[in-house]
Order: sequence, then C-alpha cells, then structure tokens
Amino acid sequence: METDCTRDEPAANAGVITPLPTGTRLLHIGPHKTGTTAIQGALFAAKDELARHGVAWPADTRHPMEAVLAACARTGMMGDTAPTERHWERLLEQVRATGRRTSVVSSEFFADAPDDEAIERIVEQLGGDRVHVLVTLRPLARIMPSQWQQYVQNGLRMGYEDWLEHMLTKPPYEKPNPSFWRRHRHDRLVERWARVVGPERVTVVVVDDRDRAGLMRTFEALLGLPARLLSPVPDAANRSLTLAETEMLRNLNKEFRANELPEELYSQLVRNGAVMHMKNTCTPGPDDVKISTPQWAVEAAAGIGAEIAERIEGTGVRVLGDMRLLSAAQLAAVQKPATLTAPEPRIAPESAAQALYGALAAAAAAPVRHTAAAKSRTVHQTSSKELVRVLGHRCLKRLRLR
Repeated sequence: METDCTRDEPAANAGVITPLPTGTRLLHIGPHKTGTTAIQGALFAAKDELARHGVAWPADTRHPMEAVLAACARTGMMGDTAPTERHWERLLEQVRATGRRTSVVSSEFFADAPDDEAIERIVEQLGGDRVHVLVTLRPLARIMPSQWQQYVQNGLRMGYEDWLEHMLTKPPYEKPNPSFWRRHRHDRLVERWARVVGPERVTVVVVDDRDRAGLMRTFEALLGLPARLLSPVPDAANRSLTLAETEMLRNLNKEFRANELPEELYSQLVRNGAVMHMKNTCTPGPDDVKISTPQWAVEAAAGIGAEIAERIEGTGVRVLGDMRLLSAAQLAAVQKPATLTAPEPRIAPESAAQALYGALAAAAAAPVRHTAAAKSRTVHQTSSKELVRVLGHRCLKRLRLR
C-alpha cells in the first residue's frame, strides 16, 4: 500500500505516484465532505492551464451537479428545479469532445448511483475501459458534523445528537437520511464501483486533514501535471455553518414545515437567499461554537472506520494515503473529545441580520402585482400562522413570474 500522503511527506509526486495513462477519463466520485468542493474549484480555476498540459475539464461549471443527479436518477436539493436527462447528455457531449486527451469529471453525487446497473451505464457512457474511478475518503468523525449541517441546509429538522443516534444505533440506520450510509459506508462504495470497472481501475485517496495541499498534489501526480499547478480557491459559500447558525436554520425548518410552505420557496429564500448571504458576509470568529461530536459517537465512527479500512484493503484497489486515519488507532488525530461544559451557542446579531437580509433580497428580486384580495385585510387583522402561509405563497408567485 502506498502511504505518501502523510504529515512528513505531504506532497504526493510523480516519482511516488505513477500517472494514469494518457487518454484516461478520471472519474472522481467523492463522496461528500471529502474535499470535493476544494478540488473541483482548483481544477475549474486552472482549466486553461490543464489544457496546455493535455488535460481537459469537460464542463462549463465547477460542479456539473445537475448532470450527475440526472445520471443517478436523483432529485435535486429541496425546492430546486429537477435535473433532466438533457443535463447529462450535455456533459457527455463535452466529454466526447475531449477526444483522446486525458480528462477529469468530478462530482460527489456519483456516490449516490443507486445500483450496479446505473454504475455500468455511467461508466460505459463516459468511455468504458478508459474510465478510472477515484474515491476520496476522510474519517467518519470528520464527516458526520459537516454532513448533518448540510442536511439541515436541505430542510432537516432533527438535532445533531438525535441524528447521530439514528445513524449509529437504530437499525436499519436509514432515518432520517438514507443517503448517508449509501455515501459513507466507504468500503461498500468502493466495492460497488470496483465490481463494474475492476479493482485495477479504482484509486482510493485517504485525505489527511493535517496536510491541506495533499489532495491537490495527489491529483497533479495522477494527471501528470506540474507540481503546484493546482491551488485552493477561496469559497466562503462552501464554509460549514456554526452550531448556532445551524440551530437557527433547523428551527426555521420546523416553522417552514409546520406552515406547509412550498419547497420552491425554501430553495430560493432560505438556502439560496438567507443561508447563502449569511455564509458570504459573515466569517465565524474564535468564540463561535462549532458542531461537536460526542465521544461515544466518535468512538463508534472510528470502529466503523476500522472495518471500512480492512475491507477496502482486501479489495485489491490502489490506495494512496494512510488508512489508519480511518480507524480507532488514529482516534486522537481525528477529533478531540467534546467537553461537558461546552459554551451555549448564540447566533450573532450580525449573522441573524444578514440571513434575514438575504431572504428579503431574494424575495425583492422578483416583484409582483398585489391582488385585490391581498389588499382587503391589514396585517394586524391576520393571524400569524395565516400570515406566514400567505407571505410564502406570495413569494412563490413572485419567483414563478420571474
């Protein structure tokens, strides 16, 4: 097993990692929360430089999410426009246009492919035996808080510890998010794709969070690119929410569901309005409370990680990095134990204001004529519950008119 992504040797290089054959179509399938956004941003920003070195980025955006969702028969995020087969066909056209050049396609949503048949279709359409699958992994204890707050950004109303209990202790471990273990039982994920393409065409990269540049260097080596060609691209919109921000959103999700507001409204005003504006304008400070995983869950995740590491090593796929990072043996390096005296999370007034402004700005971007019925009663004559429902439907009408 190659173990070049360590603290003392953070940069994988072409002398250690054999580059993939020219003409390979490198398919990076994630899964989620394993450095996917960072590497996608770096590759997209450097696409012109990639081309000069014979490597193509066959997509118009940093992340061809709609295309991959369509390929995996997945719906989009809550309230988003449903992806269509045309999105996937367009990406395939761009891949084919790269000809015999090396190319790379990256999306964590490939990890959501429902079965072997879907994987076979995806691989065949992307180039058959030219496809080499790349899987990036991080310890589960690192992934769980990030994935929970991401689910909250898609409407989840369950608190973190309750969510952990469902995911880790309550069979069949599928509620409230069946996609979690589909993505993050990493051994099974690797096995599914290796069954289709063969273990010799699968590479697993264990990401070491102590080495922020390691993943960039590994991609450079695999693609035969010069060292230091890829650089991180600042992306405030991709930052994780603090505990207070997540709790504010989680409680908003409860009100949203209780009032039966349309999902399209959530997409436009909440996720892409309030949350996005708050992320872009507010930087968490040292006093902001981060999402902390209780020790029992850290230990459970590390135990599962040890099983995952053992099974992956038995598949015969190529492994780059230190598999011990996934297991209990490296528990101290994964996360410090949570204290019993953690400070109470409090949302900063500025963050709350920016979130509210983001929602208002999104609503104001689509003006609509007021109806006679809407003018017939004043606000103080309307119950709060009815007012929320009426406001929600008005905003949705504005969005549709736009």
